[in-house]
Amino acid sequence: MVQVTSPAFKANAAQALHDQGLQKALGKAKGAFLERRAIAVSKLPEFERLREIGRDIKNHTLAHLDHYLETYAANVEKAGGQVHWCATADDARAAVLEICRRAGAKTVTKGKSMISEEIGVNDHLERHGIQPIETDLGEYIIQLRKEHPSHIIAPAFHLNREDWEADFRRAHTDLDPNRVFAERRDILTEARTRLRQKFLAADVGITGANFLIAETGSSVIVTNEGNGDLTQTLPRVHIVLASIEKMVPTLEDCTSLLRLLARSATGQDFSVYTTFSTGVRREGDLDGPEEYHVVLIDNGRSNMIGTEFQEMLRCIRCAACMNHCPVYGAVGGHAYGWVYPGPMGSVLTPSLVGVDKTGHLPNASTFCGKCESVCPVKIPLPKLMRHWREREFERHLTPGALRTNLGLWAWFAKRPGMYRAASRFGIGALSLLARGPWMKKAGSFRWLPMAGGWTQGRDLPAPEPGGTFMARYAKARRSGR
Repeated sequence: MVQVTSPAFKANAAQALHDQGLQKALGKAKGAFLERRAIAVSKLPEFERLREIGRDIKNHTLAHLDHYLETYAANVEKAGGQVHWCATADDARAAVLEICRRAGAKTVTKGKSMISEEIGVNDHLERHGIQPIETDLGEYIIQLRKEHPSHIIAPAFHLNREDWEADFRRAHTDLDPNRVFAERRDILTEARTRLRQKFLAADVGITGANFLIAETGSSVIVTNEGNGDLTQTLPRVHIVLASIEKMVPTLEDCTSLLRLLARSATGQDFSVYTTFSTGVRREGDLDGPEEYHVVLIDNGRSNMIGTEFQEMLRCIRCAACMNHCPVYGAVGGHAYGWVYPGPMGSVLTPSLVGVDKTGHLPNASTFCGKCESVCPVKIPLPKLMRHWREREFERHLTPGALRTNLGLWAWFAKRPGMYRAASRFGIGALSLLARGPWMKKAGSFRWLPMAGGWTQGRDLPAPEPGGTFMARYAKARRSGR
């Protein structure tokens, strides 16, 4: 099971394109990620070599995942912790609830964790009388709004400053309604004030894990806020939620991947906080939990091992693919309708819940290839989306009109003479139509028969003189150019 928000991608996308507030937020936030990553990468000459190292580390780990999982579990137990093996989301939720009940928990603080979103931990705890409190600033605001994250590292990517102010006024009714938010820092200060007592009162803290280290039995979290450390060190009980592919063999492997993660995600050399946790508090430790639990979650991932989709399990959740994706940049994360948006979600979600439920996702791509070119562990995302499109087509899940049109195109493509003749006819027809009233001033079509959806949101330039590309190419070769 994977949490679903609204799986109707086409309807969601159409709504997102006309949402002025969302478009404003996307326009402001996206460029910063791209610029910072480019600067960080340019300052590290060995970045491309490091990508190859990261890819190889993850490939090796996945090839021997059973061994490293067993080694990790043994080392967690050696450090006084406990591992809970969970095949499904139901198993994981039950394990978390049981730990919380044994601890007598009334409130639970949480660090940002996409796997907790995937399995729906918050709703499950609330249904059983336990209050989960998101402590990451972005997660805190979307919890107030009763929304899901729209981005895997910036949960509130879709919001503008005025949204934050309005929601804080709505939720924090005990504060002066006329207070002034002069700058962003005022929002942060108010959130910090509200959360401080929550940290101190929490019975259990839940975090995710960016990496699990088999060699030491450690979990690693990477944050730019101190909330993650407070969540796992102040409560008596610390629960780590992690999916099985977060495993790496050694500390050295982990540091290699850490050099890739922050640069790819936020353009930092390293995040502000990179925290390694190993077991329970030892004698002489100044802080740390009395109980340390790792809830290891499969939830469909082992079914990907040995298939053409195994490469997706290399993902280190940096979000570089969605930051550079033109589709994500146009419609945002909520349009995808599932927990994981963007190119990585378009591959991972069908793998976890089936392409029959998520067939629109691998089609939500221009195949420009930017996602693969920036992926720190070289996941061939366009190739994997293409595999899902093939599966969808083979199972007759695509709409009939699309299948018919693809069949018609394939018939011409297999007959070069007919294809060239049809192309010449099409170019001639477009040239004639270009003289009509449906042209824009910029030389693009305002409307075309059977292409209204395309021209509504994109430019379709009128053909240039000289015929088809093949005709112009042949002419250029004959003239020696």
